[in-house]
Amino acid sequence: MEILQIVGLAFIGTFLALIVKEEKPNFAFLLVVFVGCTIFLFLIDQIYMIISMIQRIAVNANINMIYLETILKIIGIAYIAEFASQITRDAGQGAIASKVELAGKILILAMAVPILTVIIETIINMIPNS
Repeated sequence: MEILQIVGLAFIGTFLALIVKEEKPNFAFLLVVFVGCTIFLFLIDQIYMIISMIQRIAVNANINMIYLETILKIIGIAYIAEFASQITRDAGQGAIASKVELAGKILILAMAVPILTVIIETIINMIPNS
């Protein structure tokens, strides 16, 4: 099971970071970042499989691929912003982490506006004219 490998790696990284933190706090932080990136790399195949499955469903449902691509980009921005924010917060930079989260939210909103516009236009077109 992949989760056991991920949890094992996380525990080993945590214990090593706690031991190293006493002597070399900068090295401990780099170790934590490395373990976090390694865990992310473990998940790349799963992410690719999920994206492929969603694309197949969208093609079968005859959904415009522009909307699907936008939604996948929005999800990607959310995960990347969260990952960067957590690493920044781990480094003791809570203010910068908050700004990364804010930037992610603004980028998500900017990408969602065209989809929201289409939804609103569709709803308006469905309302009968009096």
